[in-house]
Amino acid sequence: MKKVLLILVDGMRPDAMTACGSPVTEELRCASTHCMTTRTVMPSVTLPCHMSLFHSVPPQRHGVLTNTYTPQVRPVVGLIDAVHDAGLSTAMFNSWEELRDISRPGKLDYSLMRSQYAEQDVGTRLAREAIAYCEEKSPDFVFLYLGEPDEVGHHYGWMTPEYLESIRVALASVKEVKDALGEEYTVFLTADHGGHERSHGSEMPEDMTIPLFICGEDTEAGKELPQASILDIAPTIAGLLGVRTPRDWEGQNLL
Repeated sequence: MKKVLLILVDGMRPDAMTACGSPVTEELRCASTHCMTTRTVMPSVTLPCHMSLFHSVPPQRHGVLTNTYTPQVRPVVGLIDAVHDAGLSTAMFNSWEELRDISRPGKLDYSLMRSQYAEQDVGTRLAREAIAYCEEKSPDFVFLYLGEPDEVGHHYGWMTPEYLESIRVALASVKEVKDALGEEYTVFLTADHGGHERSHGSEMPEDMTIPLFICGEDTEAGKELPQASILDIAPTIAGLLGVRTPRDWEGQNLL
C-alpha cells in the first residue's frame, strides 16, 4: 500500500531555496516531479492557506480568512478526514497550535505539537520525532510542519541572512526525513505562502509563489510541472493513497 509524507515549511519562498546555498534544493529538483511557481491562495496567510491545502477549496469557500479559525457554514471534507474515513492511519507533527483545526476531532491517530515560541530547534526535533514514529508505526499519511522560517521572516525580514539560514536548516531536516523514509513514503515538500519585507498576505508574487516537490516511485525524477496550485496537493495525495476525492474539492491530481 502507498504511504505519503507531506512536509510544509511555513513561509518558504522558492527563490530562497536557491539563495540559501543548500545543496538539498538541487537534489530535490533532480529526484522529483516539481513546480517552483506553484500558486497559493488569497489571503496568503498561514491558516487560510493550510485550510485550502487540506480542503482543496479557496478561502472564500471554507471561510477562514485570517489566522483565527471560523467553522465552515457548509463543511468541506478535508484530506486528513478523508484518509481516516477510508480506514487509513494518520499522524501530524507541528509547532503551531492553530493547525489543530485543519482536521475534525478524532481524525488524527497521532498528533505531536511543540511550540516554536517556547523551544529551540523545534523543527529539527519534530523531524526526528516524525522519523522515529514512522519507523515504529508506519502510518499511511503523515503531515510534518516546520514553522521557524515564517517566524524568522516576520522578525528579520524575508530574504535576510537570518531568514535564509532558517531555510537552510529546514532543508537539512527535509533531507534527513527523506533519506530515512523515502523508500517507504512518497514525500511531498511545499510551503503555505512566501513573504516580502517582514510580512505576507498580499497578491504580490513574493507572497503568492510557493515550491512543490513530489518524490516517490510514482513520480518522474527531474520533471518540471508547468503550473500547479496549492489546491492540487490534497487530490494528488488522495490519488496516491487510493482515497476517493470528496466532490467539493476543486484541485486536480498532478500525477
